[in-house]
Amino acid sequence: MKNVVVLGGYGNFGKRIVENLARLQDITILIAGRNLSKSSALVANLENTSVAKLEPLVIDIFADDFKDQLATLSPYLVIHTSGPFQGQDYRVPKACIECGTHYIDLADDRRFVCDISELDNEARDKGVLIVSGASSVPGLSSAVIERYQNQFSTIDSINLAIAPGNKAERGLATVEAILSYTGHPLNVFKDGRWQDVYGWMDSKVNDFGGFVGKRHLANVDVPDLELFPSRYGVTEQVSFQAGLELPILHKTMVGMAYLSKVGLIKNWAPLSKAIVSTSNIFLPFGSDKGAMEVLIKGQGNDGNANEVKWTLYAPKGNGPYIPTLSTIILARKLLSSDSQSGQQETGAKPCAGMFELSEFDTYFDALGIHYEEQFFSKEINEKE
Repeated sequence: MKNVVVLGGYGNFGKRIVENLARLQDITILIAGRNLSKSSALVANLENTSVAKLEPLVIDIFADDFKDQLATLSPYLVIHTSGPFQGQDYRVPKACIECGTHYIDLADDRRFVCDISELDNEARDKGVLIVSGASSVPGLSSAVIERYQNQFSTIDSINLAIAPGNKAERGLATVEAILSYTGHPLNVFKDGRWQDVYGWMDSKVNDFGGFVGKRHLANVDVPDLELFPSRYGVTEQVSFQAGLELPILHKTMVGMAYLSKVGLIKNWAPLSKAIVSTSNIFLPFGSDKGAMEVLIKGQGNDGNANEVKWTLYAPKGNGPYIPTLSTIILARKLLSSDSQSGQQETGAKPCAGMFELSEFDTYFDALGIHYEEQFFSKEINEKE
């Protein structure tokens, strides 16, 4: 049996990954973290429906003997969900390499994801695959762009946006990650050059259509901002924005960003728990509906000025499953592969361009999630 260690396995994203992988045969899932009671509770909750063997595991990734503890488990795969990744070093993926273990994480921190290729040679030497950012971005977002990029001779801009419903479950690590750069400069490719914008500023309203409609958005820092300009030869701009459904909460965040920008507050992240608790007061309001949009503009192969808009709609509070799907798909591939065949991909890389968009369809269908495509050409001036 293959051992799979899910670090943070009882957390907001980790529990959803465990729930899915528990349907697989011939694996043992170690639900790992520092809280035995939470880990054991998830085991108890899933044991009657799980096909996989489930075990609780107490482990601290920051412990001096973490690598030794990991080695005694002989894991085939480690899935790292214990954010925030801002400020983390590569102790976990490095430990996996030394143990000869495959590794996947859901990191959203730009430096953590973009610099993971520093470990490429070590990973290849050990014959393991190390993948960072197997989440909505850049895992899913790059799959969307890969699907449509052949329709363009030149891509001028890629604009991405995510709008969760107010009733969606809030993960403390995700909130802490966002607050760490709120009001801080973010280097982005804009107007054909690299320049700074500020986190959670440049607020605007975007109409996602469908059952989501108009939502407020502001600047968010993600790996896509650094990876996509060169990967897709973008000439003008790559942007990423997200927002809160309730205007009062969104505008409060914009105000907090301004206070940080002018130097009155150095970093909001230490107040994450208090901010999450306060925001939970507003949980009865708003909806459980979310959306994700990818808008690609450029010159089509026919010489026209073309646009492709891809919009994902998540009802019934299922939005928080979306960040886990890239990891689930990749983990299932690794677990079903024959490591003795020599066909297994190795190395260390960001999770960009690793999937076909169609690989997500089965999971979208099961969750009641769907997407719509719109194509527009200025010359013919009609939807195709």
